[in-house]
Amino acid sequence: MAQWTSAVGAAQLARLLNSQQDRPAGPGTRRPPAYRVLADGIRLLVLEGRVPVAARLPAERELALSLSVSRTTVAAAYEALRAEGFLESRRGAGSWTAVPAGNPLPARGLEPLPPEALGSMIDLGCAALPAPEPWLTRAVQGALEELPPYAHTHGDYPAGLPALRAMIAERYTARGIPTMPEQIMVTTGAMGAIDAICHLFAGRGERVAVESPSYANILQLMREAGARLVPVAMAEGLSGWDMDRWRQVLREAAPRIAYVVADFHNPTGALADEDQRRRLVDAARSAGTVLVADETMSELWLDDGLDGAAMPRPVCGFDLAGSTVITVGSASKAFWAGLRIGWVRAAPDVIRSLVAARAYADLGTPVLEQLAVNWLFSTGGWEQAVQLRRAQARENRDALVTAVRRELPGWEFEVPQGGLTLWVRAGGLSGSRLAEAGERVGVRVPSGPRFGVDGAFEGYVRLPFTVGGAVAEEAAVRLAAAARLVETGATGAVEAPRTFVA
Repeated sequence: MAQWTSAVGAAQLARLLNSQQDRPAGPGTRRPPAYRVLADGIRLLVLEGRVPVAARLPAERELALSLSVSRTTVAAAYEALRAEGFLESRRGAGSWTAVPAGNPLPARGLEPLPPEALGSMIDLGCAALPAPEPWLTRAVQGALEELPPYAHTHGDYPAGLPALRAMIAERYTARGIPTMPEQIMVTTGAMGAIDAICHLFAGRGERVAVESPSYANILQLMREAGARLVPVAMAEGLSGWDMDRWRQVLREAAPRIAYVVADFHNPTGALADEDQRRRLVDAARSAGTVLVADETMSELWLDDGLDGAAMPRPVCGFDLAGSTVITVGSASKAFWAGLRIGWVRAAPDVIRSLVAARAYADLGTPVLEQLAVNWLFSTGGWEQAVQLRRAQARENRDALVTAVRRELPGWEFEVPQGGLTLWVRAGGLSGSRLAEAGERVGVRVPSGPRFGVDGAFEGYVRLPFTVGGAVAEEAAVRLAAAARLVETGATGAVEAPRTFVA
């Protein structure tokens, strides 16, 4: 059986190769032979995630015609890629992209350090902010006042508290998406929601289409569930979703589910427009694929002129029959990660199946936390708290952007309109080596491969808007020090970073 999960056509690959920046050779440097230029171009596309790992490449003759080169040039390039571990081939099955087997690739997400373990470390590993007080305290106090009637019950609500289910349904209806409480299940965070969906729809060995790059912890969750991940490369910059690629992958790979973050994508920050959302839903419906839309960042718009009214309609708003899209939401990013409340919006029969399966998982979500979120929704505290969150994230973003541009002018990124993350091309340096060097100089940062499938994005790092002011400036200074260590190949001891107080 072929080992590829998607395919790249000759014309498509030629366009990608032609879009690469031509790096002029230095004085006295001979231009490498044509096959080497082609091999290096394909290798870079794989490492940057623009061509997914396990994507079938076009036949030698087809690519030669599209590039207007000889078939011998393409054959030599493919052979060089095979020798380097970036291509695998089988007679009758073709050739597909790969990464070298010996690469120590980070698979797990970057777990946040406990506060007591931070010391002098600036932790940019976790895209989460402190709670927006006084709203957390008020919500917990309100929840305690509402708790006594629930304390007289068994406390297990597999679908969630009826009051919170009704409130979440009302919020979707207010956004123009008519929703009944029977279409809502409350979960233990968005991770709990997606875990339940994967177990219901994508058994071990099933194909799951994912954006490339995508959220590291979700990728790992799906790996551990036994899914076969099919990466779909994001378009360059903040333009986000390449609908031609999505339609091709959904048609050819026929994944059981597809996972997307259309609202301030993690890690790139891209925001899908309404046409992209409509076409994505149409493509999923045509392929018989369940589309899981993660909305955890949807309320974190930061730029002037972008607000709830100006935001594109939710992805589920383009699924009038309600049979294609499952929506996941959460309080973790917009409010506080320590409040582990998420939810699923889907057709009533899907909700019933998820609730039934929950009896063998966690039985339900903590009642007190559900009451706290319900208090926030019902009193207007949520909107005021999220306004504080937006202001803090905007200030942090602007401080971090200014500091990185000053300290690391060769690093490339586009500033997103919302969300919590910058996706940064690190000036030709290895993201994995930068992460390692960063630990030595006192800044913790996740490398690009954590957000890809099988080793893509080695030249990237993700920088969240979790620090601002003087701390953001110090973080950029330490990142620049880490970059110098990587550039010089230094491996010796470095001076311990000073304990930093903002």
